[in-house]
Amino acid sequence: MELMEAIRGRHAVRQYTDKPIPAETLAALAAEIALCNQAGGLHIQLVHDEPEAFQGLLAHYGKFRGVRNYLALVGPKGADEELGYYGERLVLEAVRLGLDTCWVALTFRKGKCPVAVAPGEKLVCVVALGYGETHGVPHKSKSLAQVCRAEGDLPDWFRSGAEAALLAPTATNQQKFLLTLEGDAVKAESTGGFYAKVDLGIVKYHFEVGAGKDHFTWKT
Repeated sequence: MELMEAIRGRHAVRQYTDKPIPAETLAALAAEIALCNQAGGLHIQLVHDEPEAFQGLLAHYGKFRGVRNYLALVGPKGADEELGYYGERLVLEAVRLGLDTCWVALTFRKGKCPVAVAPGEKLVCVVALGYGETHGVPHKSKSLAQVCRAEGDLPDWFRSGAEAALLAPTATNQQKFLLTLEGDAVKAESTGGFYAKVDLGIVKYHFEVGAGKDHFTWKT
C-alpha cells in the first residue's frame, strides 16, 4: 500500500475486535518506532495487550471499546509537533500493515499506561491500534480555499499536499491550520485549538507525503 492510499483509507476507529495482532506486525511496528525515535529524539512506545488504559468512564465517554493495543507518544517536553509528525508516520505504517487506528488525547486513563517517562519527558497522547469492528467513515472537511493562501494559481504539488493535509486527523476534526505558499517555501501555521502543535505535526507530515519533499522547503 502506498502512503497516499493509506492516507485516503485511514479513518478514526473507536471499537475494536479481540483479534490479536500478529507477531510479525508488532515487530514491523517496533522497527518503525525505533527509526522515528532516533530521527525525532523521541521516546514513543508500543503497548500491547493492555486493556486498563481504555476502561472506565473516560473510555465510555469517548465511545471506545476493545482497545488493548496503542502507541504511547512520549517525548521531551515541548516536542508536541515532533510527536504529531512521527506519530502520524507510525499511524500510516500501521494502516499499511492492515491495522485500524485512532488518535486519543483525553479519553483514556493516562495513569494506567505502563510506559517509561523519563525526567523532562511527558506522555502527550496515545494512538489506539487493532482490528476495528468497522474501518470507520470519512468526516466533513474544509475546502482548499479555507486552509490555503497563495498568490495566483496553486501549483499542482501544493494542491496535492494541501489535499493530503485536509485528510489529516486533527483534534475534534476542527482542521485549524493554514498553509501559505511563498515562492517555493511553505509556511504551516496553527490557527488555535486543543493540541494545536500535535495537529500541526500531523498536518505537515501529510503535506509532505502529498506534495513530495523535493518540491518545497518549510518556512519557519
